[in-house]
Amino acid sequence: MDTPDAASRSFPRQQGDRLLVPARVLPRSSRSDLAIEADGLRVHLTAPPVEGAANEALIALVAERLGLAKRQVRVARGAAGRQKVLEIESLSVEEFWRRLGR
Repeated sequence: MDTPDAASRSFPRQQGDRLLVPARVLPRSSRSDLAIEADGLRVHLTAPPVEGAANEALIALVAERLGLAKRQVRVARGAAGRQKVLEIESLSVEEFWRRLGR
């Protein structure tokens, strides 16, 4: 998938020492994967959206891809929906893109 250039990226947004990253989650997918879209992350998860399993899988996948501890990533908004906002501690916008290889 083509990634948007730096000028057209509308995310993530820095808020103090935290990043706010919008994510669209697709649970019960055939594989877990993360893709970058113009307005946020698109995250495919094998976990079902039951009893927080998808949220836990989302946190684990994002933390792994960014090389962070799971405790540094949390679902700030949208815990019960597909549209979520992740809050990531101690990471700059530039470092976010560098760690994702963009």
